[in-house]
Amino acid sequence: MSDFYQNGIITNFHNLTRRPVEELEADLMRFAKRRPMGLILPSLYSELEGPALANIVDELSRVSYLSEIVIGLDRADRDQFLRAREFFSKLPQHHRILWNDGPRLKALDAELEAEGISPQEPGKGRNVWYCAGYVQSSRRTEAVALHDCDIVTYDRGLLARLIYPVAHPQFNYEFCKGYYSRIADGKLNGRVARLMVTPMLRALKTINGPLPFLDYLDSYRYPLSGEFSMRTDVLDGIRIPSDWGLEIGVLSEVHRNYSTKRLCQVDIADVYDHKHQPVSEGDATGGLNRMSLDIAKALYRKLATLGVQISAESFRTIKATYYRIALDLIETYDNDAIMNGLKLDRHSEEQAVELFAANIMEAGKAFLEYPRDKPFIPSWNRVQAAFPDVLERMHEAVELDNQGKV
Repeated sequence: MSDFYQNGIITNFHNLTRRPVEELEADLMRFAKRRPMGLILPSLYSELEGPALANIVDELSRVSYLSEIVIGLDRADRDQFLRAREFFSKLPQHHRILWNDGPRLKALDAELEAEGISPQEPGKGRNVWYCAGYVQSSRRTEAVALHDCDIVTYDRGLLARLIYPVAHPQFNYEFCKGYYSRIADGKLNGRVARLMVTPMLRALKTINGPLPFLDYLDSYRYPLSGEFSMRTDVLDGIRIPSDWGLEIGVLSEVHRNYSTKRLCQVDIADVYDHKHQPVSEGDATGGLNRMSLDIAKALYRKLATLGVQISAESFRTIKATYYRIALDLIETYDNDAIMNGLKLDRHSEEQAVELFAANIMEAGKAFLEYPRDKPFIPSWNRVQAAFPDVLERMHEAVELDNQGKV
């Protein structure tokens, strides 16, 4: 069995013995009799043509404990959706594709938009939100996992370890976050987590003093991982951002709704590599540039809800404190890389810190200039209050897309 310990905030599961995946799956098959399990895969059509997703589907085709797989498909026209149906047809589990750009789901989205309760912009958050709604409408699962579709080192053991804590009938965890080391091709990766999130959280703690939320967030080993699992009923009440702040937003919401005793993280992979985002220094709408901006805004919004007063002057203090902490951490990362025989470009690391420091200020400016901005997609509880039959209609639309003519 994997060892675990309480780190004072959330339970942390280590895979010390690396149990064979076959043993984990045998357990999960038994758990599935009492707690059916599902998987959400948010995907761009372009990922069907990439290096990772074909292997992910091959690995998933060998997983027998899943009752349902829900694929959210973005940026696909009719012909591409039909190709996607064929691509995923090898999955033996009950599976459905949400054609988010198809006429049926677009018509439903237009109704929600007319009431001001639809996602404000396209992206992973919107995709995940609609998949969460479909999972509730299908009522096939009681525990569900989510992971990205660009993991080039994927094996099915990742999913088994990710969903195990929320699937075990005798565990009381409502939410589980996956983590792993970000090392690939002899390099230390995970720049936004290492150089942006960690030093920013520590800067905020230095400035604002002890805050349970900041301590909680800092306890996650990789808060930006795209892999997490939860009990299906968690999906009812959480509000998630539609932008790059999705991961931080989800962690904030489960912290708001549940005791930390019901939250955990688990080591899910020895090796993990996926598509790397460019820094995009000259383009604030893409890459790590956009990601860091959205993450900073997500943190400011959360602090404001906790009663922390934020002003233009405080952003300058946050930036200066962040910058000093981040530069000190680069020294530590460089030493760590040397000790482990890895490569680390200190010049590019410091360039990234300079960009992130500028975005800390830019995010603060946006936070102050747009006080009426609605960053979160409404919870499905609220949507059902406005449209009591919305889940049934979504389920019908998805069934028609997957089984009928399009």
